[in-house]
Amino acid sequence: MNDKEHSNEEWLFEITPKKKFFSLNFKEVWQYRDLLMLFVKRDIVTVYKQTVLGPLWYLIQPLFTSVIFTIIFNNVAGIDTGKVPPFLFNLAGITIWNYFTSCLNDTSDTFKKNAAIFGKVYFPRVIMPLSIVLSNLLKFGIQFLIFIAFYVYYYYQGATICLNGTTLFFPLLVALMGILGLGLGMIISSLVTKYRDFTYLIGFGVQLLMYLSAVMYPIALLKEKLPAYGWLIAYNPLAYVIETTRYMLLNSGTVSYLGLGYTFAVTVFVFLIGLLLFNKTEKSFIDTV
Repeated sequence: MNDKEHSNEEWLFEITPKKKFFSLNFKEVWQYRDLLMLFVKRDIVTVYKQTVLGPLWYLIQPLFTSVIFTIIFNNVAGIDTGKVPPFLFNLAGITIWNYFTSCLNDTSDTFKKNAAIFGKVYFPRVIMPLSIVLSNLLKFGIQFLIFIAFYVYYYYQGATICLNGTTLFFPLLVALMGILGLGLGMIISSLVTKYRDFTYLIGFGVQLLMYLSAVMYPIALLKEKLPAYGWLIAYNPLAYVIETTRYMLLNSGTVSYLGLGYTFAVTVFVFLIGLLLFNKTEKSFIDTV
């Protein structure tokens, strides 16, 4: 092919370095939607490989955690959950919390875990953490089904639980948790490429954050018993999501619309910062991982 023919040839796609410091190319992500679904399928299948119980692990973890929380925090510590059965109260918080932690933990080592793939072939790098958030919806769905099963059981046992008009907006809370976990995960993943010790802090930090997010107690109880530490809840967006989840599903507690507005603002801010750092890191991470 001579130079004249080469200059007249039209290319379908042209891969060039990103010129923008901040970019979320939805068009390009949509063009690679088949690859996105392929990664989602891969994430789901690899979880079940070489396991005896397969997806049953998704059921065992929240059930055992809820039992332990019920014994320690409700039976021993005497935390009152009102008219809601303590086990169901804990299971509601743990179910939505697990989706957040799964998104955060699984996306926090995106560059490190996928360095071999990123170094060989081009595709929008943000597809990888997006696939994790989508695949974790299956895990959440399985755990939510077990919550529904216990919900029906306690309802027919005479427990004072019911849905309300806000229940229709529950998927929005799930989306908030996923986007917040994605944003934090991209931030951590970007930092881990240079500062490896962040990896060791994730497990401890997530565990500590759970106790500060009202997973196993009502927000009103903390403000009543420990008013000096109420600010820990006031500035924690996760606490508002979990408290609202229990209100939507169990009609327990209250909804702070101001708190939900604050949560939405923090989620958008964290996601944009995470995307900014992710775009910046993907240009040079292969030299440091």
